[in-house]
Amino acid sequence: MKIMQVTAEVSRAETATAEALVLTHCEGEGLAGQDAALIDRSLGGALSKLVQSKEFEGKANEVLLYHTQGTVPAKRLILAGLGKKSEVTLEKIRQAMGSASKRVRQAKVGSFTVALPSIPPTGVSWVEVAQAMVEGAILGNYRFTVYRSETASEQDIKGMKILIPRKDQLQEVTEGIRRGVATAEATVFVRDLCNHPSNVLTPTKVADEAKAVAKAEKISIKILDQNEMERLGMGALLGVSRGSQEPPKFIILEYNGTKKKDERPVVLVGKTITFDTGGISLKPAENMEHMKADMTGGAEVLASIRAAARLKLPLRLISILPVAENMPGGRAMKPGDIVTTLSGKTVEVQNTDAEGRLILADGLAYAMRYKPAALIDIATLTGACVVALGQFAIGMFGTDQTLKEQVRKSGLTAGERVWEMPLWDEYFEQLKSDVADMRNIGGRGGGMITAALFLSKFVGDCPWVHLDIASTDWSERDRAYVPKGPTGIGTRLLLQYLIDRSL
Repeated sequence: MKIMQVTAEVSRAETATAEALVLTHCEGEGLAGQDAALIDRSLGGALSKLVQSKEFEGKANEVLLYHTQGTVPAKRLILAGLGKKSEVTLEKIRQAMGSASKRVRQAKVGSFTVALPSIPPTGVSWVEVAQAMVEGAILGNYRFTVYRSETASEQDIKGMKILIPRKDQLQEVTEGIRRGVATAEATVFVRDLCNHPSNVLTPTKVADEAKAVAKAEKISIKILDQNEMERLGMGALLGVSRGSQEPPKFIILEYNGTKKKDERPVVLVGKTITFDTGGISLKPAENMEHMKADMTGGAEVLASIRAAARLKLPLRLISILPVAENMPGGRAMKPGDIVTTLSGKTVEVQNTDAEGRLILADGLAYAMRYKPAALIDIATLTGACVVALGQFAIGMFGTDQTLKEQVRKSGLTAGERVWEMPLWDEYFEQLKSDVADMRNIGGRGGGMITAALFLSKFVGDCPWVHLDIASTDWSERDRAYVPKGPTGIGTRLLLQYLIDRSL
C-alpha cells in the first residue's frame, strides 16, 4: 500500500476547495465551531438540521457524508463524531479519522481535506493532535491486496490536507504530521509483513527485508547463519528451528543517531517465528493460519528501527530478530529434550509449542552484550495473555519501575495501552525442572506470568520490559483504524517510547 501524502495549510474550512472536507463534531454540542457554523450558514442550516434530527449525533466513530451541491467550495462534507466533549482523547481523534478515511475511500475520492479540531484534549499539544489525525487516516485506509487477482473497486486515498486556522500552529502541526506519517508507515510495514503467508515470508525472506531496510536507511546490519549460531552456542534458537527445512537467522541492526561515543543503547528484541505449528506438541488445526503472524514482534522491532532512522531520532538503537520456523519434522525438538542457551543456562523443553520464549532467551542474552540503557522485548508469546486481557491491552512485565512507567505513558499516547502483571519469584517454582536449570512451561496457572519470569532469567540486572502482544496482534473484526487480521499493534507504542525518550 502506498502511503498517502499529508500536508498542512493555513486556511479556513469554509473557503476550502476539496473533493471531500472532514469536520469533527462532539456529541450533544451545537455547531459552535467556527468552521462548521460558517459552512452551515452557506448551506442554509442543513448541518444544524442533521444534528437536531439526530441523523448525525456526533457519537464516537459515527460518520455522515453530505453532498453540498455547489453551495460551498467543498463538494462533499464528511461529519466525523468524537463522542462527548468531556471524553475526547487522542485515541478518539485517531478513531474518528480512521472512520472518516474509510468513508472517503468508499466515496471513491482520491484526496480529502480535514479541519484541525477547534479545541485539543486537556494537556495535549497540537503536535500530538496532528500525529493522531495522520495515524488514524493512514491506518484507516489500510488494505492488503497483494494476492488478489481482481482490482478492488475502491481506490486508495492519495492525499490528505490539514487546515490550520492560525499561522502559529503550523510548526507544531507540521512536526505532528512528520511523526504521524512515520509511525503509521511503520505500522503498515508490519501489517504487510504479517499478512504475507509463511511460504513467502520465510526466515531468509525476513533477512532480505532487514537488508533492504539497512541499505535504504544506512543502518548497520549483521546476520548470523546457522553455523555462527552453533559456534556461539545458541542452543535454544537452534533447537526450535531443527524440525524445519528453512534455516534460522539471527539479525542485528544498529542505528546511531547520537554523537556521544559512550551512549548506551536502547535494545529491542522481537520474537520472529515465521510460522508456528507448535512443533511436535502440535497445535489444533483451527485458526492455525493465524500463526503466519507469530513474527509480529520481530516485524515491529524492524519497523521501529527503520522509523527511528527516518525520524533521525537522537539516540542509539539496536533491534534484534531471532528468526525461525517451528515445524514437526524428523529432526524436530521433542518434549523432554534439553537445550543449552547462549547464556549457558539449560532448559528442559516440556512443550515444543512454548518456543517463543526459547528463541527470545538467546536473543535477550545476546542483547546483554551491548549493556543496554533499556531493553524491551515484544512477542506474541502466550495464549494465556488472550485469556487474561482479551484484545484491548498488551501484557507488560518488567524489572525497572521508571522504564515501565515510560512505556505505560507512551502506550496511552499511542492508543496502544499496556497492563502490568506481576513478576514475582514465587511463580518460578512452576518452572523448576528435575533435570535442568528450568523448564520452558509452568502449567496452566499464571501462564503469561511464568513465561515472562522465564525470560527474566536472561536479562541480568539491566532495565527490562517484556510486552506480550498475543492479545492484540490479530483482530477478528474491522475497527476504526484497525483491520481484520494482523493489526501491527505494539509498533506505535515502541516508536512513541523512542520519540518520548528523544525529547
